[in-house]
Amino acid sequence: MKLTIERAALLKGLGHVQSVVERRNTIPILSNVLLTARPSGLALSATDLDMEIIDETSAHVETAGQITAPAHTLYEIVRKLPEGAEISLSFNGEDPRLQVRAGRYRVNLPVLPAGDFPVMSSEGLAGPVSVDTAGLMRLIDRTRFAISTEETRYYLTGIYLHTLVEDGREILRAVATDGHRLALADMPAPEGAAGAPGVIVPRKTIQEARRLLEDSGETIDVLLSPQKARFEFGQASLTSKVIDGSFPDYTRVIPRDNDRIMRVDNALFAAAVDRVSTISSEKSRSVKMSAEPGRIVLTVRNMETGQAVEELEVEYDGEPFDIGFNARYLLDVTAQIGGEFTEFRFADRAASATMLDPVLVIDPTDAGVQYVLMPLRA
Repeated sequence: MKLTIERAALLKGLGHVQSVVERRNTIPILSNVLLTARPSGLALSATDLDMEIIDETSAHVETAGQITAPAHTLYEIVRKLPEGAEISLSFNGEDPRLQVRAGRYRVNLPVLPAGDFPVMSSEGLAGPVSVDTAGLMRLIDRTRFAISTEETRYYLTGIYLHTLVEDGREILRAVATDGHRLALADMPAPEGAAGAPGVIVPRKTIQEARRLLEDSGETIDVLLSPQKARFEFGQASLTSKVIDGSFPDYTRVIPRDNDRIMRVDNALFAAAVDRVSTISSEKSRSVKMSAEPGRIVLTVRNMETGQAVEELEVEYDGEPFDIGFNARYLLDVTAQIGGEFTEFRFADRAASATMLDPVLVIDPTDAGVQYVLMPLRA
């Protein structure tokens, strides 16, 4: 194998694929990137056995061939080379190392046989369906913060992507929850998506897909099966196993009759929550919200560090009540709000001044997004 490639092209390709490679691997080949030189250019592949990223880039190929080399080491070498450098990659059977040259710089890297590199099968994938890039980025951005990090509830450690019909419209929906909060975002379903299997896309795959979307065109192709998902971003593609499990019936926890409505200035509210929660205990991060017509009072009490209180003006004209929230969850939700105001919808429980029912949070500027927060005891 022998080829010459521009630094920018190789750096971009390696940047796309090397992030899937774990820093520590018990299987040595998984620390490597597969380099495939063919007349059309250079293909780079990396995998962790659950996910595979392939990127193709232009290169001047003198001799076709395949070999694997340490992914992170090669990326760091290319990153540190000067801009505009012409890089030569060569390998032959006489020297069991990959030779990397750029100007007066040269380095030899250890290799492993390309035949040992695992390749993920695309069998069973249906599609492709063309999905609007900006729309998919919005679904991911509005929901991924709520993905569970609790590995014992593995079926919550991803985003549930599925299609449905609501009010006569076909919708592509993303849902994530960790059992304490839920995030839901909708977009019009792309043509041909009806009947596609609902899949739970793992957190790591979501992170990598979101990163690749930044360099994509106006649309990408998505192919799904009950076991796998593939996202095709022009020259790059990401194939991943999906989580083998059933996502819970999230519709049961979305409040339908929360009639107490409060509108707050999002930026002022988030800043106030952040200030009072400075003294909260790291475990619960509990903040008490006391509401009455025209105002709320945020209170945090900590036996060790004291008490913090802040009052805010709000749009609310209902009965007084108290409610508690995890401050981190409040800040995560307010960070997703695109407009000036956040709308909280509380259950109407006249018999109790303390709220324990799920709270619906709405972005008035984005009707396709809903958030649900479970309160703490105030």
